[in-house]
Amino acid sequence: MQIPPIKLYCTAQIREAERYAIDELGIPGRELMRRAGYALFEQLGQRWPEQQAITVFCGAGNNGGDGYDVATRALQADYQVTVYALTDPQGLPGDALSAYQDFLQAGGSVSDFEAGQSKLQGVIVDALFGIGLSRDVGEAFALAIAAINASSCPVVAVDVPSGLHAYTGSVLGCAVKADVTVTFIGLKCGLFTGEAPEYCGEIICNTLDIDAAVLAAMPPFALLLDKLDLPRRARVAHKGHFGHVLLIGGNLGYTGAIRLAGEAALRSGAGLVSIATRAAHSGLINIGRPELMCHGVECGESLQALLRKASVAVIGPGLGQDDWAREMFSTVMASDKRCVLDADALNLLAEQPTRRENWVLTPHPGEAARLLDCNTRHISADRFAALADLHNQYGGTCLLKGAGTLITGGETVYVGTTGNPGMASGGMGDVLSGLIGGLLAQGLSLEQATRLSVYVHGEAADSLAAEFGERGLLAGDLSERIRKLLN
Repeated sequence: MQIPPIKLYCTAQIREAERYAIDELGIPGRELMRRAGYALFEQLGQRWPEQQAITVFCGAGNNGGDGYDVATRALQADYQVTVYALTDPQGLPGDALSAYQDFLQAGGSVSDFEAGQSKLQGVIVDALFGIGLSRDVGEAFALAIAAINASSCPVVAVDVPSGLHAYTGSVLGCAVKADVTVTFIGLKCGLFTGEAPEYCGEIICNTLDIDAAVLAAMPPFALLLDKLDLPRRARVAHKGHFGHVLLIGGNLGYTGAIRLAGEAALRSGAGLVSIATRAAHSGLINIGRPELMCHGVECGESLQALLRKASVAVIGPGLGQDDWAREMFSTVMASDKRCVLDADALNLLAEQPTRRENWVLTPHPGEAARLLDCNTRHISADRFAALADLHNQYGGTCLLKGAGTLITGGETVYVGTTGNPGMASGGMGDVLSGLIGGLLAQGLSLEQATRLSVYVHGEAADSLAAEFGERGLLAGDLSERIRKLLN
């Protein structure tokens, strides 16, 4: 059975869905808040049945109202309940004020939070900020967030961890590190990229029983990346059916990068893989991997001859930025070959920006900043905007690496779901670029090859980390596991 793609929404879409539920479907806002409180309390009972105490931090908006509602339910279930209000509850908006009053009527009381003095016990419910936060957290809230993060208590975040931008996934000064985030109506795109994986914990989505047709009528802002299936190979297939990848790079002192990319292209299933590199070491790169056809290339004319035979070119791994690198780069740019640009090829492109539709660009945030003539802080502040800017300026298919890698070919944005911190080591990007090139050579579209490569690249790392741990994971470990996963 085909599993439908998991849809992500921006905050404006979630607000519109909530408005529609209230105004058009006639569901009172207070009723939605009760449903949110029930969903939160249900998680407490399921995950920590031995706990009979909760500490709830409530803010100034409807998110705080959700906190008061779950506190009321906990009181009624004979929990020991502590509520800290970071703002005067009497100033809450209508539905949240009603939830606060219900909490008082149930016998609850509210305390002011005092850093270093207030006691945190049981399960902490973070109901400080919701999806509306768009500026850095203020000092009083920052102290509360620091206390939550310093405690040993399990933490449930309401809708989004407080301090995390629900759209961009960036941290606004500081943010709560939750064990579980219970988000409502639909999945917010900011929960899956940028800094979000460090803060969200497990993400649970509760629709609050709003008709699925409400969100179905909206085009999703993005989709969570899933795995594409490759077709079964014909029994009479031969190497000519699966393309020829030419990888260009491996400048003096950087042979490892192009070797890693070449092995990944082979393990992707490409029919033939050639490497164009410096003549000084061209005879050494395929030691132990004779399937790689290595060529010493010192001028653009020699590279042109190899390009004519190739299905796709991959340029960048270990390329450098010297005269040789620039000649290799300009030769590839002068051809009409489908290509993948990585590493120093992206840095050279940043010097002379151009737009093409038949390439894949694979920057990390630093390379993206150079391509867009900005700094990495600007990239991290809004990864979705940075991705759109990359595609608008350079065309083709673009990916922006990092936790929750982003991909677009111009229409749909995909958010990566695989990978782990063990991949923070040299050569991982070289493996990815070789993998993309190998899948392109086998006939996948730019976007298909990029999507499948990003997913399987991270999936291979995840399976190895599950078996051996994250520390010490090497880029060279991935290729064999990639082969297994693609099959």
